[in-house]
Amino acid sequence: MELRKATRKQAKIKLALQGTAGSGKTMSALLLASGITDYSKIAVIDTENHSADLYAHLGDYSVLQLSQPFTPERYITAIKTCEDAGMEVIIIDSVSHEWEGQGGILNIHGNMAGNSFTNWNKVTPRHNAFVQKILQSNSHIICTIRTKTDYAVIEKNGKYVPEKLGMKGITRDGMDYEFTIVFDLDIKHLARATKDRTGLFMDKPEEVISLNYGKKILDWCNSGVDIDIIKKDIVSAKSVDELRVILRTYPEHRETIEPLAIARKEQLSTNIINLNPISGNGTSKS
Repeated sequence: MELRKATRKQAKIKLALQGTAGSGKTMSALLLASGITDYSKIAVIDTENHSADLYAHLGDYSVLQLSQPFTPERYITAIKTCEDAGMEVIIIDSVSHEWEGQGGILNIHGNMAGNSFTNWNKVTPRHNAFVQKILQSNSHIICTIRTKTDYAVIEKNGKYVPEKLGMKGITRDGMDYEFTIVFDLDIKHLARATKDRTGLFMDKPEEVISLNYGKKILDWCNSGVDIDIIKKDIVSAKSVDELRVILRTYPEHRETIEPLAIARKEQLSTNIINLNPISGNGTSKS
């Protein structure tokens, strides 16, 4: 366990748009994405019966049609396909099918034989792998989430009655915690930030999402330390201790920068040997 200084790094946004049918999730996702990059670098993973094609007039974005079964593994493959095609923004419209659709987690679990509680130990890792694919992607990812009315049974005057609590996302409980920003959309297409680690939108008036939302998010993402700067720091490091500090400071880039750090460490070791050559009788030259 080691302490390190907190540092803002460049990031890829992981964002969710929640709303009922007709709230404008797909349109909002496309407009937001267009503020982050050009339409030609946007891909929509469409599970919503070709709804992504309805907005083709906006720009030349790409569509990957994902049909059932909506297994986590098929979602992961779809994301990788978009990444391999060089897409800078991937819109998953929607992630709800991975949870509640045909072939989704609930469907898989419901069809399993044996103990229901024990079976969750088998399907949960599959869902978690899907979530981790989203979080670790080098693309910006926007997920749409269907919502439904959530109720709870409460006691009133000695009777138990259902009471409306509000809207609940159709996905695994706690999924919203994984995103940097979560917008709730109402039937008038107005967006309200219910979670915002960027501080850009929280407690702001409700508005219709536009490409300006994407521009603000892109500026925030680019305000951290660039990976190229980290690489330069490694190359110019003067000691092994400096290299250790760099590796500790940027754990999310370790897979990329560790080979560079090892190579720099070897260079530093070679330089030390060259500064202290060994003479033929085994003693250092003065």
